[in-house]
Amino acid sequence: MVLGVSGGIAAYKSCELLRRFTESGHDVTVVPTAAALEFVGAPTWAALSGKPVATDVWSGVHEVPHVRIGQSADLVVVAPATADVLAKAAHGLADDLLTNTLLTARCPVVFAPAMHTEMWEHPATRANVATLRSRGAVVIEPAEGRLTGEDTGKGRLPDPVEIFETCREVLTRAASGSGPGTADLTGRRVVVSAGGTREYLDPVRFLGNRSSGLQGYALARAAAARGADVVLVAANVALPDPAGIKVVKVETTEQLRHEVLAAAASADAVVMAAAPADFRPVTTSGTKIKKAADGSAPSLELAQNPDILAELSAERPRPGTVVVGFAAETGDDSGSVLDLARGKLARKGCDLLVVNDVSGGAVFGSPENEAVIIGADGSCVEVPRGSKSALAHVIWDEVSPRLPTR
Repeated sequence: MVLGVSGGIAAYKSCELLRRFTESGHDVTVVPTAAALEFVGAPTWAALSGKPVATDVWSGVHEVPHVRIGQSADLVVVAPATADVLAKAAHGLADDLLTNTLLTARCPVVFAPAMHTEMWEHPATRANVATLRSRGAVVIEPAEGRLTGEDTGKGRLPDPVEIFETCREVLTRAASGSGPGTADLTGRRVVVSAGGTREYLDPVRFLGNRSSGLQGYALARAAAARGADVVLVAANVALPDPAGIKVVKVETTEQLRHEVLAAAASADAVVMAAAPADFRPVTTSGTKIKKAADGSAPSLELAQNPDILAELSAERPRPGTVVVGFAAETGDDSGSVLDLARGKLARKGCDLLVVNDVSGGAVFGSPENEAVIIGADGSCVEVPRGSKSALAHVIWDEVSPRLPTR
């Protein structure tokens, strides 16, 4: 693996990224620019990677480093990637070891930009980013927050933990045989919902469910690693925001519905991995409901919440949008898990339905999952137990060929 570091103040954060790579067993060669060494010195990179560090093409010439490093890499990640490095990479310039490495690499390449908002939003930078993405590179959207000095805005380096997760997704994609340059969702806008909604009885109590949001977050990360512009609508999820993804936080089913429908208006695909509450209280108490002195319990009248998946499927805010639903089933006297799921697929009208057997509470909060993906066209794909990330990629494998042509 090659970790390229360009000359921005966020270079110090890449020390944490390097530590995560090495501790997870990766062999990392750090290639900083000369400007990067003004922020973090070569001894630091050498100590953390266990390898010598060079910035120019003249060190160790007999080993032809400007060609060899890129040729032998399984992944190149540039973090932080300044506007200067993005411009050089887009235009094929090669005036130091990092830019030469980018030209010779035939593996997946990930850029994690960090710069002031005005630089990120400049038409030249936007055009360079579009060029890199069109060639299959993954350019992570920068985060919003405090920048250098008193400035705030979009341009902050995403959390190193989340950059690491994105890189792991890209490596997983490459290892599956898809190979580099196959960012099949580049230029696509997708919406993913995650978590479980809450319907409040009073200021401290609510009706909810056990959804952790892990599968939805895995879907969002996988889509971003495949080049998509991702909006993640998260309902009551206690997970860090994935790198480069717009996260919209909601609580109730109605809030989830509003945000998903708004985002879906410009989406190529919507994956409803969230678990909306089916019912809500007809009335909500403004104060905590107290226990009755006589030991009696209050009665609770419920109303049915809107069916977001059915609404999306029926109205299709954008023609050709692929709609994916999830079904958590246990099976009963009326039919097996798959029987019930096929009935749900027909009622909801979505294109794909991801079916989980949740008997005994399986799946919820677990890092692993197994599922059957059934399609309105009669297709059926069984996904054996594995990571939720692996299932996410299989789901996108099914979505991708169904997307409308551009």
